[in-house]
Amino acid sequence: MKIFLATGNKHKIDEIKAIFANVKDVEILSIKDGIDIPEVVEDGDTFEANSAKKALEIAKFTGMITIADDSGLCVDALGGAPGVYSARYSGENATDESNNAKLMEVMKDEKNRKCHFVSVITLGKPDGRAYSFRGEIEGELLYEPKGKDGFGYDPYFYVTEYGKSLAEIPKIKNKISHRANALKKLAKELSKILVD
Repeated sequence: MKIFLATGNKHKIDEIKAIFANVKDVEILSIKDGIDIPEVVEDGDTFEANSAKKALEIAKFTGMITIADDSGLCVDALGGAPGVYSARYSGENATDESNNAKLMEVMKDEKNRKCHFVSVITLGKPDGRAYSFRGEIEGELLYEPKGKDGFGYDPYFYVTEYGKSLAEIPKIKNKISHRANALKKLAKELSKILVD
């Protein structure tokens, strides 16, 4: 079974492929396999809306079962921001560095550092059916980045249970992250969904 992964983010492609490595009879394809896909405007106000829109539009375009992810960082003291705007928090041409710099500036005097990552993974079929799964991981925002193996907000996301940032524990991250938690739920239901 070939499943297309609808993202242009090479870090996400590697992470999702690694998490799916143990799922039998499933081959994950992506833009790395030379398949071009159109840009999908993520204009929903929830992770679920953006994830489903992307999965269904790309499934229709490719004619393949498609997995899409929408994910982001939700900071308690900011009422859940940056949330669905995590990737473009610092503006249209945002980078990981500019997003983190803005977040640190906004949070510099804030004592409440509690936050969580959210990932909603949607499997979309070319016939318009969609199945969404939500995963989360709790953490706290660091004041300084730690670790070199993450992307996005990972160097600032401290996982209390491990006493490290996500960027310091890449192998463990693929087992405990918001994306891993959402993908585990999908993997559990996958055989049922594929015959549905």
